[in-house]
Formats: sequence, C-alpha cells, structure tokens
Amino acid sequence: MFYFLTETAPTNDPTGGLLGMLPMLLIMVAVFYFMIIRPENKRKKDAEQLRSNIKNGDKITTIGGITGKVVDVKEDKFVIETGADQVRIEFAKWALSTNETAAEAAKEAAKKAEEDRAKAKAAKKAEKENKKNR
Repeated sequence: MFYFLTETAPTNDPTGGLLGMLPMLLIMVAVFYFMIIRPENKRKKDAEQLRSNIKNGDKITTIGGITGKVVDVKEDKFVIETGADQVRIEFAKWALSTNETAAEAAKEAAKKAEEDRAKAKAAKKAEKENKKNR
C-alpha cells in the first residue's frame, strides 16, 4: 500500500533533472523578453517621446477622447483649445494619446522618402540602360 513512498528515484534520470530543464527555462525567459518585455519598453519610450515633443499648434487627442489644438505647453501640463467656442482645458502630459500633427508629418516624410527611393531606383535603371545601349 505504501509502496510509492518507499520507492526511491532512479539513479539514471533520462531528463537530466534540473540540468535538463535549464535550457527550456532559458528559452522561456528569452521568449518572454522578446515577446513581452522588449515591445512594452519600446511603447513606453515612444509614448514618452510623444509627450516630450508636444508643441503649440499641434492637433492632439487625449486618452479621454477630447480633441483640440495645443495653445500652451508647460513642464508637466498642456492646455488645449476645443470646439468653435474655443474652450480651453488644461491636461497633464500623461493624458496625451495621439498627436495628429506629428503623425501627419511622419506620413509625409515617409511618403517623400519612398518617392525619393523610387526616383533613385528609376535613375539607376535608366543609367544601366544607357550603359547597355552604348
């Protein structure tokens, strides 16, 4: 009846005991780092950069969904103007969700860079054709 209590563990453990689990544990830690920790740190860094680069005239949206134009920026707060009646509201910088002005500028810069790459590629192709025809 108590046979399982008196039975000793085999000396030739095929899994290698704790040493056999070590590589799997290291793989799990690496997966957690690259799939969870690293992207979260990148998001935090991007959010902090977004909040520190806010300036007057930017069109923004807060985490509460309030949209408006920034009229004043302080160290840890900003003031936006909303609506046609120009109501001014002061928010903490951590309440900033998106900056549409910066997003539009980034889109324009990406579009211009793509056009420049396309022009360079076309010029390179034309140069190659000219060398081939000579």
